Amino acid sequence: MDWREYIHSDPEVLLGKPVVKGTRLSVEFLLGLFAAGWTEKQVLENYPTLTPQSLRAVFAFATECMREEALFVLAPAGAA
Repeated sequence: MDWREYIHSDPEVLLGKPVVKGTRLSVEFLLGLFAAGWTEKQVLENYPTLTPQSLRAVFAFATECMREEALFVLAPAGAA
């Protein structure tokens, strides 16, 4: 999937945060919905300008961003 067909950044829209083209829905916002337990069906029903392909592009974009980041080992919850 080429996420570039669906995701872009414009300094005039949400201060340049990556958004789904044609919307003001940021990648960060959409990932937050999924993290909060929303399903694909719920997202598509509540934001009808989105498509299943644009949601896949959100994940493809996030995946590519994570590949380019240095990751650190996180301690298990409760560990000091």
